Amino acid sequence: MKIRVVSSKDEIDSLRKSDTIIHLAFRPSNKDIFALIQKCPEVKAIHVPSSYFKNISDSTKMVLNLQGISLLEGDIWGHRKDINEYYEIKQEVFDKIEELKTGGLSEAEILKRMGRIPGLSKDLLQFLMKGKKEK
Repeated sequence: MKIRVVSSKDEIDSLRKSDTIIHLAFRPSNKDIFALIQKCPEVKAIHVPSSYFKNISDSTKMVLNLQGISLLEGDIWGHRKDINEYYEIKQEVFDKIEELKTGGLSEAEILKRMGRIPGLSKDLLQFLMKGKKEK
């Protein structure tokens, strides 16, 4: 699965309609989020750093919820956007989640074990565990 990393509001216009999970590495305004939704009609999740997450209005959160778009809190550590505009979650992560589920571990236990993987926030892991995986 690939997550498109967007560093500034100027990059919203460069998004592809097929981008389904987007990490906003800047403080988005309501206008920025709505522009993103219009540009990417199939978006499933918007991932925002904790420091910016708190500033997203309740009305924007409600609109996202009504449209079935998950708003995820967290950072993507160690990604070099100058090398690749996408952060990739390897198949091994999904395989490990399945292995732990099959092993009978609870969601909390899986989150604890998988939370040690760099770049995977708690919200992102919960999203992945719900099966909203996109290839």
